[in-house]
Formats: sequence, structure tokens, C-alpha cells
Amino acid sequence: MQPLVVPGNLESLQAIRDYVMAAAAEAGLDRRKTNRLRLAVDEITTNSIVHGYDEAGLEGDLRVEAQLDDQRLTILIEDRGAAYDATQHRIPSFEELTAPLDSREIGGLGIFLTLKGMDDFRYERVGNRNRNIFIMNRGTE
Repeated sequence: MQPLVVPGNLESLQAIRDYVMAAAAEAGLDRRKTNRLRLAVDEITTNSIVHGYDEAGLEGDLRVEAQLDDQRLTILIEDRGAAYDATQHRIPSFEELTAPLDSREIGGLGIFLTLKGMDDFRYERVGNRNRNIFIMNRGTE
């Protein structure tokens, strides 16, 4: 698939979702894997826009690329926002995740869902770009 480049704003989320769903269909992912991939991409991309661009006072694009081989679908998302490595942040404990909503701290759930939902997730800082790499195996679970 050709890469998708969109403005780094919340209005671009639907185009990114559509691209990821098309890539998952081309890869033949089942509904469960497709939904986990879409959710993970949505969570990390939203964080990139809100924290990496908006809160940092920066503007830029998001570049989304799907790579497909016999074993896996890889989605690469790059932005020029503030550096942010989701793998280096504290993941909420089971107790925190199952506590009543009014007693939970805000944050961390999206990262938890991303890291637990992917077959592999990696982060790289390449020059002035964040690169989030989502890997979903094509086979059945």
C-alpha cells in the first residue's frame, strides 16, 4: 500500500483508521486482530497529536505506512512531534485498571491496550521523528 500522509490533527484520525482497516483487510486479519490493531493505532496516534503536537505547540504531519509480508502486517506511524516512547511509561496495574472509574487516575489505559493488544510494538526516535511500529501476525491465534 502507498503511505498515507495527513495533517497532525484530530480530524485526520478517520483517514488513518480507514487506512489501517484497509491494510488489515488486505492482510486477511480476523475481526479480533483488526479491532486490536485499529484501537492501538488510534490510541498512539491520538497521543502523538494531543501531546506531541498540540501540547508541545508544534505542527506537522503524520505518515502512516503499511508493510505486508507472508507472516505479518506492520504499520509504521511517524511524526515530528515531541519525543514520546510509550514503552518507557508506567503501565497501570490490574488493581488500578479494575478500580471504580471515579477512583482511577487519568492516563495509561491507551498504552496498556496498545502494548497488550499487539503481537509486537516498538518505538524508535529517528532524527527528529517518532516512529511507532505496530506488528500483527497474520496467522490465527
